[in-house]
Amino acid sequence: MIMKTWFLILFVASLTSCNENAFHEDKIFAGGVIATKAQLNSGKQVYMEYCMACHGAKGDGKGVASKGMSNPPRNFTLGIIKFGKVVSGDLVHDDTLISIIKKGLHGSGMLPWDVSEIQALNVVQYIKTFAPDTWEGKDKTLGEKIKITKNPYGIARNSSAITRGREVYHLEAQCWTCHRAYAGKAELDAMSMKVNGEKFEDYDEEMYQLKIQEGDHGYKNMPPDFTWHAVKSASTVEELYVRIAAGVGGTTMASWQDTIEDDDIWAVAHYVKYLMDLKDKQERNELIGKLP
Repeated sequence: MIMKTWFLILFVASLTSCNENAFHEDKIFAGGVIATKAQLNSGKQVYMEYCMACHGAKGDGKGVASKGMSNPPRNFTLGIIKFGKVVSGDLVHDDTLISIIKKGLHGSGMLPWDVSEIQALNVVQYIKTFAPDTWEGKDKTLGEKIKITKNPYGIARNSSAITRGREVYHLEAQCWTCHRAYAGKAELDAMSMKVNGEKFEDYDEEMYQLKIQEGDHGYKNMPPDFTWHAVKSASTVEELYVRIAAGVGGTTMASWQDTIEDDDIWAVAHYVKYLMDLKDKQERNELIGKLP
């Protein structure tokens, strides 16, 4: 009798707790997105089943499974999304978040999840509630989506794209200030003479090292070596174009959309894809082996 009484008390308490934590009102998020209370409650259930172990009950990235992860789970309370299809710093659209949930992120603990479109949409709405100051309010706006322009190179001119991309990467954009260089001094001098009419002036052996960067996520970031590390949000030239144009939210990887010419963004995308495809090949060993 006593056991039954305690069971009844615990059962009622659990129902009360669930009811207290349930959503009883609809919410309006950035871009005029209306999330019904039914969506939010459904999204919470999906989150608890699939996301909470890593991202934590409070959405702060401190779930029980997060310990020891080399790439910490996203802290949703910050309201920062790294891999949006908008200029970094702008609020991303729901379809981008749904895509990340369903496809995952390469080389990270964020695996692709076999959930329905409705489940993914609902959990996206629930995730927004962790950062109300960022997401809630009809006055909040979403960023303009990066438009994928016509690739001026395509498959036919891939070699030309790689050549131009190598120049932009090392000279105009100086991507090696965060990532690393993939050209030796003689090659850098030759590229600079061709493009600028003078030898390369910024040579330093540290340009062949990856540089740890401060971020807004509460931890430091290591930019990838494109010939070795997985690029989390891109595997095709088109996806690389979007990432270069958009940047990476909350990191030092800013948007290049208004900094270099659009054709050059495409060229760098081709060059980075070329570097990515070198992984586990003898050609990579030959390239890296001749650098300082």
